[in-house]
Amino acid sequence: MYTKIIAFLERFGSQGAMADFAANAVILLVIGIICVLSRLIAKEILLKIVTSYAKKSRPSWDDILLEKRVFQRLSHLVTPIIIALFAGTFPKYEELIMRGVLVYTVAVMMGVADALINAVDEIYRTYEISKVRPMRGLLQIIKVAVFIIGFIVIIAGLIGESPLVLLGGIGAMTAVTTLVFKDSILGFVAGIQMTSNDMIRIGDWIEMPKYAADGIVIDLSLNTVKVENFDKTITFIPAYALVSDAFKNWRGMQASGGRRIKRAIYIDAGSVNLCSDAMIERFRRMELLKDYIEEKLQEVEEYNLKGNIDLSEPVNGRRLTNIGTFREYMRAYLKRHPGIHKEMTLMVRQLPAEGQGIPLEIYAFANTVQWVDYEGIQSDIFDHLFAAAPRFGLSVFQQPSGQDIRSALENEKAAAWHSSMGKNSNNQ
Repeated sequence: MYTKIIAFLERFGSQGAMADFAANAVILLVIGIICVLSRLIAKEILLKIVTSYAKKSRPSWDDILLEKRVFQRLSHLVTPIIIALFAGTFPKYEELIMRGVLVYTVAVMMGVADALINAVDEIYRTYEISKVRPMRGLLQIIKVAVFIIGFIVIIAGLIGESPLVLLGGIGAMTAVTTLVFKDSILGFVAGIQMTSNDMIRIGDWIEMPKYAADGIVIDLSLNTVKVENFDKTITFIPAYALVSDAFKNWRGMQASGGRRIKRAIYIDAGSVNLCSDAMIERFRRMELLKDYIEEKLQEVEEYNLKGNIDLSEPVNGRRLTNIGTFREYMRAYLKRHPGIHKEMTLMVRQLPAEGQGIPLEIYAFANTVQWVDYEGIQSDIFDHLFAAAPRFGLSVFQQPSGQDIRSALENEKAAAWHSSMGKNSNNQ
């Protein structure tokens, strides 16, 4: 092309440096026009055809590739290809041009790789397995590796050296690289451990007081785990902290279909008594207790007869107590409650007495893992039990309030006044 243009210009009397400059200018103009036209064809025609086809096709992955601009970035490769084809036109500058083409091509491919990795992550998230085996951390490592290799190739192209020469010097930069990418390296290792051990998934409810985290995992990345707390605040936890520190994962509870209820009613020890005949007759009329009372009375009677127990003293032998009967009532009530999981542990146990009374602890499981429903079931159970306790002659323990103290002082003053008035009347 160059010689033809020179020959054409010489016909019109242009020779020497002027003809050389004019020929190069014409070639550059032609190359520029071809590059612009090729770019327009790739962008306005080919890209629109690809876009139209992707929107009509069933798979969603091609739509994600379009959304992440993978094809748009690929279209930029047209320019360096055309420049490379015409590089031989300038023999003196061919090597320099090819270096520039290499740098431009590598930069474009880095952009394409970045968009493609983002698209792969988005496509993978559409599958359920992404919640069990998240890939974002691994993809970020691949992205970092691509950019490191790309920058090495670009630098090698600019200075005219082989990339292998630069790669050989990376060993000397290991300490600096480790320092700069410390969090990324720790996060990558932690991500492998969490994935291989299935420690955490997107959608898990985790609790980590050290980082004020108590909520649902909504994102897993190379460096951080994103948790949406139940008050709608967001907590970012370093990925390696989930391996080095302790945290609670409620996934097992969510998968089981039941959530534990573990709460006690504190009974005033002063209200605990042996059951009188009147109390036993009242208990017989309770639907949940009538079978238990009959069975227990027969058991107690057989024991006392067998031991020839003197029953004139109430504490001799075996007798029913109001707290024991109430404990059985609590258990029977839970067994019939529609909100309790019948196939999981269910018991009512008496714990060691404390300064707050005698704890009767419920250990059972609600048949739901939804927080609002769970709290409703738990509240409904204890509402009933607090109201039922007085029917067994039991008082629920509570700390004295200001009103209790004032009433006690007023009663004491009233007693003292009546006592003084009695003494005065005797003296008269």
